[in-house]
Amino acid sequence: MAERRQDIDQAAIAELSRAFAELGVATVYEASGRRGLVDIPLVPLIPGRRVAGPALTVLCGQGDNLMVHAVMERVYPGAVLVITMPEPEPVALVGELLAIQAKVRGAAALLVDAAVRDVDELRAMDLPVWTRFVRVRGATKDKVGGLEVPVTVGGARIEPGDFVVLDDDGAVVVERGRAVDVLEAARARAEREARMRERLQAGELSYDIHGLRKVLEGQR
Repeated sequence: MAERRQDIDQAAIAELSRAFAELGVATVYEASGRRGLVDIPLVPLIPGRRVAGPALTVLCGQGDNLMVHAVMERVYPGAVLVITMPEPEPVALVGELLAIQAKVRGAAALLVDAAVRDVDELRAMDLPVWTRFVRVRGATKDKVGGLEVPVTVGGARIEPGDFVVLDDDGAVVVERGRAVDVLEAARARAEREARMRERLQAGELSYDIHGLRKVLEGQR
């Protein structure tokens, strides 16, 4: 896929976010050339939700959530807060009171490469949260980290403004400069899969459609 750097205005960001969410993680990941996978187990606190939006990154000190408090004044509508530490551990960086602030300011979702707590309250406020752990252990609040800096989560590098796509399959990141191209490829893939779905429902086998019978028989 050819890559072309493009400036994206706010209306385009909103449309890209909507479209990526509709297409979902698996389709976007495959269409992007299998790049940007957040390759860790994630717990979606509200199953069945699909969300996408530009990343607002938070690099916390180890076991500390000072920077999560600090980022709240920067939260903007549609942002996906990406919260991480140098090393993942089951310390709760987000609970109900921080989540309220993110919700009020219009965050689309939270991706937490640590733990969250107050799960019942988070679900009740209808703020989509994906987290590595659910634990009660509290964080300190005295270590300076970074806001809107590049972070790495599950092997995926995430720059501020990159698109984060989340659903029950997990998460994938699309670099902002590739977003238009990846969306075009993802839509084309979705159309191909729709046609394939019709053939499978009519009784055909993917084994034959993809020519896999020849692959297996050639090994005999």
